[in-house]
Amino acid sequence: MPPRRSHKKSRAGCRRCKARKIKCDEVHPRCGNCVKHGVACDFEHPEILADLQAAAAAAQTPSTPATTINFGSPIVPSAGSLSIASAPLTRSLPAPPMSSTTAPGHRLLELKLMHHYTVMTCKTFTFTAPVTEDIWKITVPNLAFSGSQHLADSILAVAALHLRSINPNDKEIVRASHAYMAASLEEYSATLNQGINHTNAEALFLTAALIAFQSTATRVFMKDEGLSIGASSSHDPKPRGSHHHPHQQPGCYAIPFTWFHSFQGVKAITAASWQYLRVSPVVTQVINSQAALQLDFRTGPETFFGHLLEGLEEELANPPTSLDTRVPLTSRPLPLPNSPDHISTTRQAYQHAVAVLNWAHKIPHKGAPLAFPATVSKRFIELLEERRPRALAILACFFALLKSLDGVWWLQGMARREVLGVVSLFNSDFFGPDAYRKWWPHLEWAMRIALYEPGRDGMNEGGTGGMPIPPEIWGSDWYAEERALAEQGREQGDYFGHIELLSQMSSAVNSIPTVPEYAAMMAGARGMGMGGGGR
Repeated sequence: MPPRRSHKKSRAGCRRCKARKIKCDEVHPRCGNCVKHGVACDFEHPEILADLQAAAAAAQTPSTPATTINFGSPIVPSAGSLSIASAPLTRSLPAPPMSSTTAPGHRLLELKLMHHYTVMTCKTFTFTAPVTEDIWKITVPNLAFSGSQHLADSILAVAALHLRSINPNDKEIVRASHAYMAASLEEYSATLNQGINHTNAEALFLTAALIAFQSTATRVFMKDEGLSIGASSSHDPKPRGSHHHPHQQPGCYAIPFTWFHSFQGVKAITAASWQYLRVSPVVTQVINSQAALQLDFRTGPETFFGHLLEGLEEELANPPTSLDTRVPLTSRPLPLPNSPDHISTTRQAYQHAVAVLNWAHKIPHKGAPLAFPATVSKRFIELLEERRPRALAILACFFALLKSLDGVWWLQGMARREVLGVVSLFNSDFFGPDAYRKWWPHLEWAMRIALYEPGRDGMNEGGTGGMPIPPEIWGSDWYAEERALAEQGREQGDYFGHIELLSQMSSAVNSIPTVPEYAAMMAGARGMGMGGGGR
């Protein structure tokens, strides 16, 4: 018999090879045996060492009871209870998680979020357009599975926020909402900076829409103190060490600029990638499910919100000299305050914003108010940043329109909270003692709607809008106005045709933030007003 060949003993092998009493080749980051059997190796994943040790102990204790999981419980088992202690060491690991944000041992949480999204959350986006439910329920997840990481994280983020609205004290869900929001924003911004093309345009558009939902829902979870300048200054572009406007004191209401920028982002992505989106059946169906804008630019008292333009020409002729001097978020240089271009742009910004309010006021139950933050011009947002009283009065009326959608979980309570916040600026030292008296006639309707409390049966519990507010309170009959606009819409075309027309107008394109501007806004939002918190 030939002598046995000498061999080098393995003394620094992985734990799995030692447990199986086989030689480990000690190759990093995964040894050859673990690669061969398709299992995790503690060289690559040190965090599984405790699980392997538990598995070895379990193998030596035949009486150890098997781990059971109660799938009916809404509470996700901890990482320890998901160990592989009761399984053979050679069992193959499950498929990789949908999102790289998912921590090891938390795949059930990810599955729980995806299940909740497809069963419940996606329906809350389509209450005004049920025809798109299959798109959000089936098509969007399939796009995410095809390798769109930012879309996958956005889906999980909105699902976590929805679950958070149901179980606000679930710390794991709160952490998950922060983690997935931050991850989606980071990956989304990185993809935008790499450029839009025919392969990623669809996913970027859908992610932009989900980020807009995220930003809205995040606002719902803010406490009252989170709505003040002293507590949250994510919208403040000034560098550290700079000073606020003299009237801008800590504790004042803070406008949700991140929300506006995220909705503007949908518009920016649509404009930048329209050559690809216009031939996408998915995006086309989503766009055409929205009520087409039918704007009336008359400025007199014959329109419901025409009073918001009273005194505009006098104001433009004598621009205020004391304004919030913070630099607007746009990187483009602004015209001189008294230049004809600046005056014209400001006038158009106000007139367009009021025209959108008039249209949305007629059919709020169709989701029309949500078009406001997406369609107002960049100049109007700059006017909000400058804290112009007229812009703030228009903003209060917009928030009041959201009362019609108070039954939707990501808009619940927003009308009351935001209107009271905006009005508080007029009733403080922010504008001086005369501002409240001067602007109250323009704020009265917004306050009346924000404080309106329907009967116990006035709102649906299902979270799909609610019963109409009586015409004598609201100022119009929703369904009568819907029929009238539908008749006009047959002549004016659908939303797709509206975007197609705008894409050919240079003046309209110039009012849209560019993708680099939008990417910078989203980058600024990470860790601040949206996506904040640790993973």
